[in-house]
Amino acid sequence: MTSVTDDLPLAADFPKATLEDWRKLVDGVLKGAPFEKLVGKTYDGLKIEPLYSRAKGVAPVAGRPAAAPWQIMQRIDHPDAVAANAQALQDLENGATGLALVFAGGNGSHGFGLEPTADAVAKALKDIHLDAGIGIELQVGPQSRMAAIHVAEYVKSNGIDPSACDIRFGLDPLGACAVWGHSPYSWEEIAPAVTGAIKGLAALGFKGPFAASDGRVIHDAGGSEVQELAFVLACGVAYLRAIEGAGIPLEQAQGMVYARLAADADQFLTMAKFRALRLLWARIETACGLAPKPLFIAADTAWRMLTQRDPYVNMLRATMATFAAGLAGANAITVLPHTLALGLPDPFARRVARNTQAVLLEESNLAKVSDPAAGAGGIETLTAQLCDAAWALFQESETAGGAFAALQQGLFQSKVAATRRARDANIAKRREVLTGASEFPNLNERETAVLMATPIALAAYGEPKYKFDALPPIRLAQPFEALRDKSDAALKARGARPKVFLANLGTPADFTARATFAKSLFETGGIQAVDGEGFVDPAKLAAAFKASGAEFACLCSSDTVYTEHAEAAAKALQTAGARHIYLAGRPGEAEAALRAAGVTGFVFAGVDALATLQDAYRRMEQP
Repeated sequence: MTSVTDDLPLAADFPKATLEDWRKLVDGVLKGAPFEKLVGKTYDGLKIEPLYSRAKGVAPVAGRPAAAPWQIMQRIDHPDAVAANAQALQDLENGATGLALVFAGGNGSHGFGLEPTADAVAKALKDIHLDAGIGIELQVGPQSRMAAIHVAEYVKSNGIDPSACDIRFGLDPLGACAVWGHSPYSWEEIAPAVTGAIKGLAALGFKGPFAASDGRVIHDAGGSEVQELAFVLACGVAYLRAIEGAGIPLEQAQGMVYARLAADADQFLTMAKFRALRLLWARIETACGLAPKPLFIAADTAWRMLTQRDPYVNMLRATMATFAAGLAGANAITVLPHTLALGLPDPFARRVARNTQAVLLEESNLAKVSDPAAGAGGIETLTAQLCDAAWALFQESETAGGAFAALQQGLFQSKVAATRRARDANIAKRREVLTGASEFPNLNERETAVLMATPIALAAYGEPKYKFDALPPIRLAQPFEALRDKSDAALKARGARPKVFLANLGTPADFTARATFAKSLFETGGIQAVDGEGFVDPAKLAAAFKASGAEFACLCSSDTVYTEHAEAAAKALQTAGARHIYLAGRPGEAEAALRAAGVTGFVFAGVDALATLQDAYRRMEQP
């Protein structure tokens, strides 16, 4: 392959473009509006410029070995251990190179998971050759922590050399404390228990890593990239200190901790986040007097981005997330099946999750290039910004006394809550789009198949002696899905969904754009939009409304047509029995006159769609 230089022969006959030339063109399009309109911001307040020049003097971030593929992990979370084993064997026969054994009570279990008993472990691992290069990752919580010991015992009892196994044991009590919001033990009590387990596993010959610093805790709760990175650093350092405090040299402890990050559909932020973590961890290793070694980073596609409605879109989200994490050097990736938010995934959903990775590795060859983002101005800038901001927050947690103390003081929780509020507001206003849920809904989608299984019931784990704010996992689409559930209930009870009549005025050229907008907005809440022809005659409009069977109406047209016909149309609809009349568009100076004519609400780009829809249901419930 030939190298690309700054002087391209194809462009030799054209004058060299400059940033100033580009700015002049942009200013012409903006027509006096500030350039800042084109500058985006992350939830951490980091700026994203519309154009970046090439970053010079940078080197690739060390991650996976050159041209090495990441491990294709597959979730094993069926509560029936025999069924779980059958799934695992099928996955390994069809492209998976690793298994994520999810036990009940683990942070990533999402209501399911294996029973954490020796019998269940033996059944789930039957006929799986653990010394054949298969990656195994355990996802456990305090109630299922003994599963790690049971796996170790299974390996020994079957005559398998522990040093030949690639097992990440996933011990993460800090993550569990954060999710639960309480702990029966102090960190001074927790640390010796964790290090005791680690020393025991290491003494048996297992290579580890053993402790997981899990950023999914923050991501699943609605937090930001900076907060996720800082939490991973805080927990990782806490585990390192505990391991060293137990008498294990730092050089050995260095390989006993690994990280998990969530990968979502925001490609560039995901790539920058994974790259930033490697740089940040290398900084910690250097501060400890260690020679930096690439941190093992496991990735899960994000739980919070999954939707129950139009779940097939989740396949596309997972593809983008996997693409980003893979290019950014993740060592192992677990794709959450697209139906996981609905229940236990069936064989089809599991196959799609597995093959998403297989296509990206085997057909797209993503692993053939190491850190392809190196030198890309935008991603390099984002990476550096994330490093600076995450390091500052990590230092705050250190000043607070470490990860456990920071949780007790609400340091992480308060920042996550603020980000969650901002994110929720953007989702409610549909500035942050969830395709199929908050935008482009499908009211006629078919029921999606999932497996029937009874989750494992676990006993309570100790008294909540140490209490603080919890960080439970959420899904961003839940508020809109709750409205769709109400619509489904109405359909089941009455044979029809709630309806809104689109009162189109004028010609299709006048009303199509706003009618399309209004239809999407109302149907995201399960309110079926009844479309019709364009009207000018108020009497014919009123008759069409009555025939539609709708309770509400929404005027749709251009501002020019509204000036001539909106007031008369609203009065006719009100007389015809419309309980609530919306107008698609901003009211402007005509608001008072429109309200006097009967318009009671306005819908437009940027309106709080969620609040509008919730209000519509409240009105429907009124006698």
